[in-house]
Amino acid sequence: MRTIRTTAVLAFLALPLLLPTGALAAAAEGKKARTIDELAKMYDSTGCKQCHEEIYQEWEKSLHARSIYGTGRTAATIKTTVTVGLMGWKHSGVKKPEDVENRHLAICTKCHLPQLADATDDVAKEIVKNVNIFMDPKASDDAKHKAEQQLTKISINCLVCHQRNAITHKWVDGFPQKNEVFGSKEGSHPDPAHPVMKKSPIMSESILCGQCHGLGPNFELENPSQCGTLYGSYLWAYRAEGGQESCQECHMKKSKLGHNMQSYNDLNMGKAAVDFRVENLGYIWRDKAKMIPQTLVKIEMINRAGHAIPDG
Repeated sequence: MRTIRTTAVLAFLALPLLLPTGALAAAAEGKKARTIDELAKMYDSTGCKQCHEEIYQEWEKSLHARSIYGTGRTAATIKTTVTVGLMGWKHSGVKKPEDVENRHLAICTKCHLPQLADATDDVAKEIVKNVNIFMDPKASDDAKHKAEQQLTKISINCLVCHQRNAITHKWVDGFPQKNEVFGSKEGSHPDPAHPVMKKSPIMSESILCGQCHGLGPNFELENPSQCGTLYGSYLWAYRAEGGQESCQECHMKKSKLGHNMQSYNDLNMGKAAVDFRVENLGYIWRDKAKMIPQTLVKIEMINRAGHAIPDG
């Protein structure tokens, strides 16, 4: 099989979405969320729907809207991280699920829930508790449903991208403030909680997505992990070879999905990302009564995405 790497690009995030709730308010005052419900309230973006209904509905269909639960696989991976990883690592300090702290879950939540940094360790424990209930084959359907509901309350929502993570170079561009939202232009914003609209220099750039869909190992963690490496392959295998498109151009504009950003799991995104070319030749060169017919199959896979597939 021959694999050919070419161009086009798949990736994630952004466009001007303007919100109405207080996310950095509690964090700015030094208050930390102590429960999933408190963290969900701190980053509540449901008010955005009032003015940005279509965009909000797009987002609700995306995996960003259920970043901890995911398709169910994400929750399962968190359970494995705790039981097989953390509880098996001699120096982690985790002997049982109740020992898990934010720093332990950072392996996952650095990207799947970056706002966990604005919560106490109690929230990490509550996440693990609900993941375990959801994954427990002996748990009742009602208990599993309630656990799923809790896990889907926290996600990568409007305030994560358009406020918390809207600035990467904070010493240059300043720190996001609780009364601000970030989009593609400066101006006022018709929301009492966020009356100021600022232009983010990265809102239409791939680096916005690269904060989570990253470069590789998270060496800043006490126990690094390697998960998403999209931004790395995008930089060194796509842009370095002359690729021009951003994550947003493929995952939002060309796909016509807007804020319903999808990956290779989506049939249309998969078709846009990879070409399959198959040639086959069936032949018999001896007495077919004595020999099994043979087939020569030639398969060519062409990656038209701007990064490795699959990745995250």
